[in-house]
Amino acid sequence: MRLNNQELQDKAPWEKAGIELPHFDREAMLAATRASPEWVHFGAGNIFRAFPAALQQSLLDQGIEKTGIIVVVGHGGDIVDKVFIPHDHLTLAVTLKADGTIGKRVIASVAEALRMDKPGDVARLKAVFQAPSLRMISLTITEKGYNLSDGNGATLPEVAADFGKGPADAQHYIGKLTSLCYERYLAGKLPLALVSMDNCSHNGDKLFAAVEAFAIAWTEKGLVEPGFLAYIRDKRKLSFPLSMIDKITPRPDDGVKAMLEAAGFTDTQMHITGNHSYIAPFVNAEEAQYLVIEDHFPAGRPALEKTGVLFTDRETVDKVEKMKVCTCLNPLHTALAIFGCLLGYTKICDEMKDTDLVKLVETIGYKEGLPVVVDPGILSPQRFIDEVLKVRFPNPFMPDTPQRIASDTSQKIPIRFGETIKAYLASDTLDVQNLKLIPLVLAAWLRYLLGVDDAGNAFTPSPDPLYPRLSRSLEGLHLGDTGPFHKVLEPLLADTRIFAVNLYEAGLGDQVEQYFEELMAGPGAVKATLQKYL
Repeated sequence: MRLNNQELQDKAPWEKAGIELPHFDREAMLAATRASPEWVHFGAGNIFRAFPAALQQSLLDQGIEKTGIIVVVGHGGDIVDKVFIPHDHLTLAVTLKADGTIGKRVIASVAEALRMDKPGDVARLKAVFQAPSLRMISLTITEKGYNLSDGNGATLPEVAADFGKGPADAQHYIGKLTSLCYERYLAGKLPLALVSMDNCSHNGDKLFAAVEAFAIAWTEKGLVEPGFLAYIRDKRKLSFPLSMIDKITPRPDDGVKAMLEAAGFTDTQMHITGNHSYIAPFVNAEEAQYLVIEDHFPAGRPALEKTGVLFTDRETVDKVEKMKVCTCLNPLHTALAIFGCLLGYTKICDEMKDTDLVKLVETIGYKEGLPVVVDPGILSPQRFIDEVLKVRFPNPFMPDTPQRIASDTSQKIPIRFGETIKAYLASDTLDVQNLKLIPLVLAAWLRYLLGVDDAGNAFTPSPDPLYPRLSRSLEGLHLGDTGPFHKVLEPLLADTRIFAVNLYEAGLGDQVEQYFEELMAGPGAVKATLQKYL
């Protein structure tokens, strides 16, 4: 079986392999999308293909929606050229359930895949943004996609250049998006919702701030019409809803690849993109999924509530997002990622067989995190974290790796741990000194940056935009050094851009230094230190 339109015509082999096919007229969907596009998504990675694209497929299967999604890639078109176009924009989604069963489904809801570095695609994209039918765009471009400055707070050269050139030749991802919003402004100040679905605190606010920064710069320099900035700020025209998305989607797994090939599916070639993402014609993901969105859509929206998406008010989304990102999942994932890399693990599920690591994440979640969580009402924090620790992380059929989760940790630390520290500092009843394992994770992350595991073997830390600077700060340190390490660590632990707080002012800096010194003692020190403080 090959993944293309022609092969889907013969349904028998697909059905024999237990692969569900689309239940809608795809040609009619493609025609409707060309004529009246409604949904554009930026970021064509695995989470999009396994989650938002699958949601729209369900609506198409039910006859509720008629149009598909136009997906857009900003930098580098590997996934468009190697995956989408050769396979007629189809994806084979594999769901790895905790009970050992596997769901297989061809996702056919993507109508077009466009590259923002191809003139013809850019022209098409401009026409789409000028269309009155367009209702929403969504984004999964990762936390760092919204950054307009580097780790030192300086405006990125690419952004500074865009600020001076205007919308016609923008190069930064958000600059290109803002230029498309300008096309919509020129087409009649048409309404639109811009929905960030990235795992970062107040994602909609971050997206708005980035877009607004471009609009301000271009307005001040007279590069756009004077009314454009007001259009960006007019919530009756443009909205930037908050959202919380949750679905673990690891890179394509060799075991899943072999399983598909044994079932007769042959399009399983994997590719590594220019930004080190792993892609294939198939995606593998867990069954559990959550998507909560602020219900503010000036131009209307797909009926995603009929697929399990929860629409609610801004305050509730904020509570759900903080519950998940700051306490009930993401900090636990990061803790396992850091210690997993140091202790030589290659699967999250295997870490959940280590009683020390289980106690680590249980303590961080239940004891240190839950006391500052505000119950959002629509999702129970207790039940959510129970599912994470008892079902999702231990799922032996999920090939997720600590190395994947460790990517971009510097961008995650402020939200996943800094917000909890700030909540303790602001509390009248909680003492920040009761935080024992969160500071240990922060110290372990600094130890991880040395690129030496607990056995003394070198490893390559996962990609991180701040890694070059951070590794230079720790240059000269070696496993077995005895310290004290204050002179080296003080500039890092006091940096609010890294930890969201000055850890010394928070009363935790000295504790992190002590942990770091113990973790550096020599081979086996990571495991010994972990066991000492559990």
